[in-house]
Amino acid sequence: MTFKLIQPEGWAPAKGYANGIAARGTQVFVGGQIGWNAQQQFETDDFIEQVHQTLRNVADVLRAAGAGPEHMVRMTWYVIDRVEYNARLKELGGVYRDVMGKNFPAMTCVQVAALMEARAKVEIEVTAVIPD
Repeated sequence: MTFKLIQPEGWAPAKGYANGIAARGTQVFVGGQIGWNAQQQFETDDFIEQVHQTLRNVADVLRAAGAGPEHMVRMTWYVIDRVEYNARLKELGGVYRDVMGKNFPAMTCVQVAALMEARAKVEIEVTAVIPD
C-alpha cells in the first residue's frame, strides 16, 4: 500500500493504532457497522462477540469496494462501556487480529451513552484508501 505512517519525533510509539497516516488513492468510507449479521439480527449480547461480528461486517464492506483491512487509514469506535472495553483488551486484540490482521490505522475510541440499535454494544466506522 502507498501510505506513510505519521509519528511525531520524540513521541512514544502508538500501540495498536497509528498516530496518523498519509495516503493517496481512491477513498472508501465505511458507515458505522454494528454487531449484527447480514440479516440485521443480533446473535449475541456479548461485547467481544459483537466486536468480532462488527469487524467482519467492516471487512465485508471493504471487500465489496475492492479493498481490504490493509487499506484502512482511519477507524472510529463507539462503545457504550469503556470499562468493559479496557477490561477485555486482550480478547479484543485477538478478535481484531483474527479479522483485520496486523493493520493498525489511525484510531479513535469514544464511550457514548447509547447507540441507535438498543442491543448494540459497539459501532465502528472506517476510512480506507485503495492506492492508485
